[in-house]
This record gives sequence, C-alpha cells and structure tokens, in this order.
Amino acid sequence: MYTRILVAVDGSHTSRRAFEGALNLASKLGATLRAFYAVENTPMYFDAPGYDPSVLRNQLVEQGNELTAELSAAMRERGVSGDFAVGEASSLDDVPTLVLRAAADFNADLIVMGTHGRRGMQRLILGSVAERCVRQSTLPVLLIPSAAGGETAPEPEA
Repeated sequence: MYTRILVAVDGSHTSRRAFEGALNLASKLGATLRAFYAVENTPMYFDAPGYDPSVLRNQLVEQGNELTAELSAAMRERGVSGDFAVGEASSLDDVPTLVLRAAADFNADLIVMGTHGRRGMQRLILGSVAERCVRQSTLPVLLIPSAAGGETAPEPEA
C-alpha cells in the first residue's frame, strides 16, 4: 500500500507522536521512512536593532542535528529503513512548501504530520502547517493529533 513515507518533525511532543505513528506504519508495511525537519526562520525580527538572527537559526539547526541522531536510532532499533532530511524556510519557501517539496523529492506516497488541533484565535494567529499541507498536497496526508495515544482521564466516581 504505502512504500515511501515522509514524516514532518520539529521536536515537539506532537511531532514525536506523528513520528511514532509513521514508524509503526513503516515497520508494519516494510516501507522506507524519511523524517523531515524544517529550520523555520522568523524574518519579522531580522530588522530589529541588535537582533542577530543567526543565534536562533543555529539553535534550530542544532535541534535538527539532535533529532537526526535520536530518530535515526529509533528507526534502526525498529529495523525500519530510511533517512533524515533537513530544509530551511525562507521568505520564498515557507514550511508547508518545504514539506510538500521534500515529499515530492523523496517520491513519497504518504505524508504523516502531527496536528495541535488549535481552534479560533490561536489557529488564526499561529496558522496551521498541517492544514496547509492537507489543502495543497496531491498525496494522502495522515494527521496524528497531539492527544493521540495519550492516557485518558479517569472516569469520575459516582
């Protein structure tokens, strides 16, 4: 069914759940898995006096390096073949564009992403990378909610 799966990761709890879901699926299907991390730049602050954008960028690159090691090890432990790719957002290429391009370059037949499930003003202000990918993708996109696999709250006693 799916032989090449791309999973978008950013180090958050939500993206780790998405990675676990993609890893499980790749393991069961014998699919190749590529984890994709995007270094997101924040250009709105680049013109502020005294602001050095390289500090934030370098931290994001370091986070990507740490994720590469951690997630690659998890793939090896599960016997899943694949690799890790990194892209860098710019004023021309935002994160959803990078994810979709990475999927095309990998010749993926499924994209897996985490979603925070934000609504209302939070969604309006923060936007949704997952939503934009779903709307623009020509591939199936599997969304893993941040609460997926989480422990359920105990039932109140009567």
